[in-house]
Amino acid sequence: MIWKWLGALLLFPVQMVYLVVKAAVCLLLPPKLRDLSRENVLVTGGGRGIGRHLAREFARRGVKKIILWGRTEKCLKETTEEIRMMGTECHYFICDVGNREEVYRQAKAVREKVGDITILVNNAAVVHGKSLMDSDDDALLKSQHINTLGQFWTTKAFLPRMLELQNGHIVCLNSVLALSAIPGAIDYCTSKASSFAFMESLTLGLLDCPGVNATTVLPFHTSTEMFQGMRIRFPSLFPPLKPETVARRTVEAVQMNQAFLLLPWTMHVLVILKSILPQAALEEIHKFSGSYTCMNTFKGRT
Repeated sequence: MIWKWLGALLLFPVQMVYLVVKAAVCLLLPPKLRDLSRENVLVTGGGRGIGRHLAREFARRGVKKIILWGRTEKCLKETTEEIRMMGTECHYFICDVGNREEVYRQAKAVREKVGDITILVNNAAVVHGKSLMDSDDDALLKSQHINTLGQFWTTKAFLPRMLELQNGHIVCLNSVLALSAIPGAIDYCTSKASSFAFMESLTLGLLDCPGVNATTVLPFHTSTEMFQGMRIRFPSLFPPLKPETVARRTVEAVQMNQAFLLLPWTMHVLVILKSILPQAALEEIHKFSGSYTCMNTFKGRT
């Protein structure tokens, strides 16, 4: 038994070096992208913002069917018509992902009307945009229900069939604020941190499930209506991401079966700094970059 343990102990660093080298080589070589032509994709919050761009990007890459979920029929209908004009079959269902019963009911309706979902994109999110003491209790609950619990309900609704088919992918549009919170968005940061933990646990739990994978995307501030009014001190150094860029990189990550994606790549530096610098230094970085006060001008979606 002791020789078995010693062998595993000696082999482990070799495995780590091999995996790091393999990852480095893959960065230099052209990626092999997964064929999406047989996939049925469901995008929550698919009527506008990043969700609409995700639907467009999946359509461009030739998925079989796209299903959109959201709470505003006007936006859903407009996006559905646009996707159909691109030549892709598209359907929409009005669904509040924060409502468990509604999620399960609409998931059943999707299976009956459209078929099995093989790629689930949890994109729906809201932000209250106020400090804790200025926040309305119902608004705080709404953020947690949609941004975090909604992923529990949608994943529970569609993952079992993916496991049966041995074909599926769970995608989460998260935020870099899950790793580095800011003042003025305590509801959003908390819900996204919970969502990140959910996806990290789910990703590890799927390691022994053939054909079923997960991708978590953590973008920097993206120029959508949801964060309208948010201001960074040095916008030329830290420009907001374009939603079409986030959508394109997300679909590519799914095609490459990439578990975690930080956007832009400079966010990796933030993660490293947060793990090694003292709290006082991190506070000065927040003040210098303007993230400490960036929500002071927040207006949100009108």
